[in-house]
Amino acid sequence: MEKEAVSADRLVSVYIKIRDQRAKLKEDFENEDSKLKTQLELIREKMDDLCKVTNATSLKTNTGTIIRSLKTTYFTSDWGSFHDFVLEHKVPELFQQRIHQGNLKQWIEEHPSLIPMGLNTNSSYEISVRRK
Repeated sequence: MEKEAVSADRLVSVYIKIRDQRAKLKEDFENEDSKLKTQLELIREKMDDLCKVTNATSLKTNTGTIIRSLKTTYFTSDWGSFHDFVLEHKVPELFQQRIHQGNLKQWIEEHPSLIPMGLNTNSSYEISVRRK
């Protein structure tokens, strides 16, 4: 028994319908999640105030423990100087190990004979669907 061929028009129609439904579900989720995040932030602020007032780094309760810790993040407003600093002091570990996909693609196109040692690639075809 042979399966019937499905037309490209039908495939596109079903694809768009599913994609639209996923977008709607995502939007609904993000709206609800945003409300919950706002509530959590208000509660976090109150817990932080409580820790400040009591000069505590942790508060144990019957339902859980509040822990107040300092989180520090680092960033630069001058990438050129930071890059020079890394090169000057030979500290490449200050960067995350991640390849900039667009820049490497451009480099390979411009220098096809200069491929970095150990570079792996993975290519696959992708399908895009546009609404009419």
